Amino acid sequence: MSAEPNPIVVIAAVIERDGRILVGRRLKGTHLGGFWELPGGKCDPGETHEACLVREIAEELGVPAHVGEEILSVEHAYPEKRVRLHFHRCAIDGEPRSMIGQELRWVERADLMSLEFPEADRKLIEILSGT
Repeated sequence: MSAEPNPIVVIAAVIERDGRILVGRRLKGTHLGGFWELPGGKCDPGETHEACLVREIAEELGVPAHVGEEILSVEHAYPEKRVRLHFHRCAIDGEPRSMIGQELRWVERADLMSLEFPEADRKLIEILSGT
C-alpha cells in the first residue's frame, strides 16, 4: 500500500434545500471518477475549513457559501492516498451551476443510498439518509 503518511484534508458541503441534498458526479479521469460526491475539495496548507469551503464552492458552483457546523469527520485510506474528510452544513446564495463540467443533482435524502459514493462518504450518507 502506498498511501501517503499524512492524510489529505478535504472539506465537503452538505447543502440542503427543500429536503434535497446537492451532489455532483466526479469527472471521468479523476480519482474516483464517476462516483457521486458532495461539493468541496482539498484544503490548501494553512487554510481554514471555512475558507477552503467558501473557495471550493465558488470554484465548483459559482455561488457564495455560508459555512455552518461540522456534521462528521472521518479518515479513510484508499490504496493510493489517505484522506481526512470534514463534512459541514453549508448554505449557498443563488442557484449553483457546474463550473468545472460535473453533473449536478438535487437528491432526496431517501434516495442518497441509491447513488454510488466513495467509501469514505458512506457513514455520512447513512446519517443523511436516516439508515
